[in-house]
Amino acid sequence: MIQGRWKLPILLRLYADPSRRTAQLLRDVLGVSQKMLTQHLRELEQDGLVERIDFREKPLRVEYRISETGRQLMPVLSAARAFSQGCLPSLQSAKRSRKMRA
Repeated sequence: MIQGRWKLPILLRLYADPSRRTAQLLRDVLGVSQKMLTQHLRELEQDGLVERIDFREKPLRVEYRISETGRQLMPVLSAARAFSQGCLPSLQSAKRSRKMRA
C-alpha cells in the first residue's frame, strides 16, 4: 500500500493539510513528476488511503485528502520513522565496520 518512492511524501503532505489539489501536491512534493504523482494518487485511492473529491466543475476541479484509514496509518508510519532515525547511527557504524573488514 505504501510501496513506492512518492507515496509516503504524498501521505505526509495530505496528513499535514486537510485537502490539496494536484497542482499544489506537485509543488509540495519536490522532485515528483506529474505522471508519478497521478499514478501514486490513483494507487493510494484504490487502496483506500486517499479520497478523491471531484467537484464536477468546469474547468475540472479535483482535490485529494487523506482518508480515515490513511489517518489511522500515520501513527504507525511515525513510529517506523522514529525507529529508523534512532537506529541510523548504529546502522552507519555497522556499515563502516563492514567496509573496513572488506
